[in-house]
Formats: sequence, C-alpha cells, structure tokens
Amino acid sequence: QVQLVESGGGLVQAGGSLRLSCAASGRTFSNYAMGWFRQAPGKEREFVAAISQSGSSTNYEDSLKGRFTISRDNAKNTVFLQMNSLKSEDTAAYYCAATALAYTARRVLQYAYWGQGTQVTVSS
Repeated sequence: QVQLVESGGGLVQAGGSLRLSCAASGRTFSNYAMGWFRQAPGKEREFVAAISQSGSSTNYEDSLKGRFTISRDNAKNTVFLQMNSLKSEDTAAYYCAATALAYTARRVLQYAYWGQGTQVTVSS
C-alpha cells in the first residue's frame, strides 16, 4: 500500500520552471516504479514520465524529453518532476502514481496508486 501526495504546482510564466514533488508513505516505496501523468481540461490523462525502482532508468513522453526530468530519492520516499521551458500547453493537473510493473509502463490502468494531483498553470 502506497499513499502519494503531490506538491509544487502553481502559476508560472511561459519559459519558466517548476519542480513538482510527490511524497510517498509506506514501507515499500522502493519496490515501485513511479510515474507522472497530467490531465488538461477536456482531455484524457496522459503519460509524462516514469522512473525505475532504483532510479537508474527513466521513460519520457517523446514530446517532453529534454524539458522534463524525473528523479527519485528513495531514502526520502519522494519522486520529483523538474519542468523547464514551460509552455502554455503544459497547463494541466499533474499526478504522481506508483506501479508494481516496470518503469516502461505508460498507461493509466497500469498504475495502482495515485496522488490527488497538483495544478500547473503556464501563462503567456
């Protein structure tokens, strides 16, 4: 069982940066690959990035590669999403999630545990 709480969202101008955090509770955080997803109004929840249990491997949506970086600190039970060069189309609610599958999982239904989401709004 894993409980997840996101933080770090907010309003930022285009071209700016934000770092999202996801704090996890539970004894087996390091047993899970972790992912970030986002959902804009009127759109389906979409994959952003994922990271393996140890943090040694990552997986990104192609369009976001180079701007977004996922990382984790297992000692602190926390996963991060560093977002740089933000664009208006990045505006969405961002969710962290945990999966017992590999970090290559990219589908919503492959993740068993979810945070409540944190809103990121990018203004022009």
